Amino acid sequence: MSKRNYKNKAPFSTLHPNPEHWTRKGNSFKQKVAYETEDDAWEFLNQNPRLKAIGFTCYQCKICSMWHVGRLKTRETMNKTLQKKIERAIRLLQSIRLENDEPIEIAYSGGKDSDVILELARMADIKYKAIYKCTTIDPPGTIKHALDNGCEIRRPKKPFFQLLREQGLPNRFMRFCCRELKEYPIYYNCVIGVRKAESTKRNERYKEPVVCREYSSKSRVQQILPILDWTDEEELEFINERKIKLHPLYYDENGNVDIKRRLGCLCCPLKSPRKRMEDFKKYPNMLRQYIRNAKVYFDTHPNIAAHKWAANIYEWVFAEMLFARHSDYMDKFKNTLFPPEESWYKNRLEEMFKVDLTL
Repeated sequence: MSKRNYKNKAPFSTLHPNPEHWTRKGNSFKQKVAYETEDDAWEFLNQNPRLKAIGFTCYQCKICSMWHVGRLKTRETMNKTLQKKIERAIRLLQSIRLENDEPIEIAYSGGKDSDVILELARMADIKYKAIYKCTTIDPPGTIKHALDNGCEIRRPKKPFFQLLREQGLPNRFMRFCCRELKEYPIYYNCVIGVRKAESTKRNERYKEPVVCREYSSKSRVQQILPILDWTDEEELEFINERKIKLHPLYYDENGNVDIKRRLGCLCCPLKSPRKRMEDFKKYPNMLRQYIRNAKVYFDTHPNIAAHKWAANIYEWVFAEMLFARHSDYMDKFKNTLFPPEESWYKNRLEEMFKVDLTL
């Protein structure tokens, strides 16, 4: 007898058993496997890492008061688009072919994107090593946050201020500090937390989730970008769902996560002039070290271009720090009838950042 003509049987579409206790089996439902204690449930889940990878967890059932293993919470609270992106990211990580049996590098910076890709690597149950490349000018608390997440700390051969003495001031077009402190290869496979939503340039630059980068003719790295198409809202939802603890700088005074905040090197030349000023105002003693070390390069390299227009190190730092384009500085301060005196730049910097810059 067909179901359509069987009057005493309720249509399948009208049955809605509580998913906490029941699981679907074909055209019917059955009770989920129950465990007496939470430890028993987690023991089963830890023996099946594939289930953890797709978001399964342990929870206590409100119906039978026993412990079940399932994906109930994720399905209730997480939107389907994000679920698909998580599963796609996990499959991407699991598809990485190991090179010479070496681990997959998780390029960890301490930021929210790094915390997300690290959590995805744990969910995917892959062979990885989280590595934090110390730049020596990281925001306070970054190294501790990296250590709390089990990262290996790699120190640079030369700290940032030594690079200033040897190569001068970095800018948007000469980012030697990134090359020396952060962008050097370790393992062939490297997972990076890059997202298109972060900037227009990244949206234009990155088209595929796997990129091959060549550092030299003998050194190349395969970069994997599992969260490339994630939005800010999806990333925040994932952070809240997985209860990821972020760097302290991401939390506002009320303890809420501000997903728009960015974590990077203090006074990075890629930041806007306003952001760099905020860094130096917050850490004025760093400005002293910045000027002190850059002055060594300025004094020992008389043939650099800066000597053609900058009277002293204070003017050079003033122009590089406060103007995104050199031509804007020249039009406002140099190509005028009454350019400022040499001492004006030092006095102006001291007034702006409330610090004595006498060297």
